[in-house]
Amino acid sequence: MRVFLSAGEASGDLHGAHLVKALRSLAPGTTFSCLGGALLGEAGAEVIVPNHDLAVVGVLEVLPHLRTIARAWRRIEEHLEAVRPDVVVLIDFPDFNSMLARVARRLGLKIFYYISPQVWAWRQGRVQTLKRLVDRMAVILPFEEAFYQRHGMKVDYVGHPLLDVMAQAPSREEARRRYRLPGEGPLVGLLAGSRRGERDKFLPLLLETASMIARHVPGASFIIPVAPTLDEAPFQTATACFSAPLRLIKGDTHGIMAASDLILTASGTVTLEAAILETPMVLFYKIAPLTYPLARRLVKVPWVGLPNLIAGRPIVPELIQDEATPEQLAAEAVALLRHPQRLEAQREELSRIRARLGTPGVSERVARLVLETAGFDLPAEAASPPPAVAV
Repeated sequence: MRVFLSAGEASGDLHGAHLVKALRSLAPGTTFSCLGGALLGEAGAEVIVPNHDLAVVGVLEVLPHLRTIARAWRRIEEHLEAVRPDVVVLIDFPDFNSMLARVARRLGLKIFYYISPQVWAWRQGRVQTLKRLVDRMAVILPFEEAFYQRHGMKVDYVGHPLLDVMAQAPSREEARRRYRLPGEGPLVGLLAGSRRGERDKFLPLLLETASMIARHVPGASFIIPVAPTLDEAPFQTATACFSAPLRLIKGDTHGIMAASDLILTASGTVTLEAAILETPMVLFYKIAPLTYPLARRLVKVPWVGLPNLIAGRPIVPELIQDEATPEQLAAEAVALLRHPQRLEAQREELSRIRARLGTPGVSERVARLVLETAGFDLPAEAASPPPAVAV
């Protein structure tokens, strides 16, 4: 069997790599090609187009990358026409993958969508396009299955793949031994994001916020995780004149999150990682000023943060666009750090979110659905129903 995977971002590369390993376990001899990154390559997929230049956010932000995107598009289209895989697996990355689904459908290929576009949040009309193009979908948030079922799509809630990824994350106690000193004051994690653009935009905001927190919370110290995909030098330059205690740690984001009393984080999947670790947070996000008014008109949900969306109410403070100022971020953080009972109350809410994300074994469940979509017959001993998912 031949499988093509399209994973345009780092998170998709990670979840795609887990899926490839699960598929290879269930169907040895399967060959894989992809739009992806190093992790998919290490898992055994042939990287037709590397994804590192395609992970951009926003309408205006895409413009400088149009030539790179066009080259990648032509290469993938030629590959699909030549190889004609048994199934095309689209992983998140909605704008690019929605266009790719049209190409795959024109070629008569089976299409499986893993980690669906968030059409329930904005541009809901896209669900009709997905219904026409996608053979089957696996969704990872507990409220998504009912949404797509209402629109007549073949959809399965499989749980969140972070449950598998986070299985190796250190416990809170272990992380504190790693990063905390006896008698140390509160530790605040500063998470600017895993993309270069996010780092450049959000790191100055976080450092100014941290300076304000330090003035109001005696003994507070700060820690910044540096994603493995990012160069540490710009972080060192940006923090060289920072006066409060601060450490840069490369490649241990989960350990830093687990050790922190509070994190300030850009909105995204990282907020669910924090929820799984039960680490309190204040989240924020800003996009280009010209992009934001359009996005605001299109978005149909009351919150941006995934923990708040899953809970159905604002359990985590979120500051978006003009509200995301150092003054307001610091005020929210100080209010939590000065009242430990508020931190504990948020931890309890996050533990409820963790319980709603399903059970481990997500990659194998998805692999079985991919094989069914491709028409691959599993051996009888391997075709047992997937484990139940907690909702």
